[in-house]
Amino acid sequence: MNQVSQSNSPSNWLYAFWKFSRPHTIIGTSLSVLGLYLIAFAISNGSFSLSPILLAWLACLCGNVYIVGLNQLEDVAIDKINKPHLPIASGEFSRQTGKVIVAITGVLALLIAWLGGPFLLGMVAISLAIGTAYSLPPIRLKRFPFWAALCIFSVRGAIVNLGLFLHFSWVLRQNNLIPVIPAVVWVLTIFILVFTFAIAILKDIPDMEGDLQYNITTLTIQLGKQAVFNLALWVLSICYVGIILVALLRLAEVSSLFLVITHLLALGAMWWRSRGVDLQEKSAIARFYQFIWKLFFIEYLIFPLACVLA
Repeated sequence: MNQVSQSNSPSNWLYAFWKFSRPHTIIGTSLSVLGLYLIAFAISNGSFSLSPILLAWLACLCGNVYIVGLNQLEDVAIDKINKPHLPIASGEFSRQTGKVIVAITGVLALLIAWLGGPFLLGMVAISLAIGTAYSLPPIRLKRFPFWAALCIFSVRGAIVNLGLFLHFSWVLRQNNLIPVIPAVVWVLTIFILVFTFAIAILKDIPDMEGDLQYNITTLTIQLGKQAVFNLALWVLSICYVGIILVALLRLAEVSSLFLVITHLLALGAMWWRSRGVDLQEKSAIARFYQFIWKLFFIEYLIFPLACVLA
């Protein structure tokens, strides 16, 4: 009796919901909202306000939970092999609970974004549409390596960054001017776009067993673990070298010295951590994957600081 009540306690339900929301994506979404607001604020010289940050954050969080939740609803059998700790795969949440959460967060994302304005609504609506096409049959784009990667890095890279900057600029300029996207935002967008491609292919390495069993074609299945791991490392290296060149050539109004130092450190840390990864051990791959997400998070702190220091 105590065991049943404990499993149904509010704290356990909230912890299961936290896992259901995929925390690393929640952190990435939160930092992207904050980072793009700070960049827009630094460029526009408007008055600082928490309300637009909170509104965009809530809309994006709800959209985030909808997308990752829908993916879990459609991948229960695969997750029982690849990610048995997830709430629906482990039985902590029933499918019905998952459907209710996904439905509520999807509707809330659109309603809150509608309150925020046209740019926020457009960004959230497009992201939800792509997230739905990624997971939901009969389209289910995650079955195809190219389209799966395109879905992930187009949302994380282009749609979120450009959409949030346009929204925040529009709000900071008191809704009376159509904002222009500056060079620094294009640089960040291209960097995140390519960086997210590396994340998209890295995430499939530990999931090879389940993907094979359920006919999900990935680059890891086509090329092998080592080839995809090496490809991800070189893609990330191109990202960092590209940012360093942008800084040295002064192609954006940022602190060049700050960008060069921070990205040289990140590049060195990535290659140093990659040396100890055993691709036959799921936990080792998972640790490196989470480390790459941390490097991703840091960018949304580096770029606003680079704008402030310029």
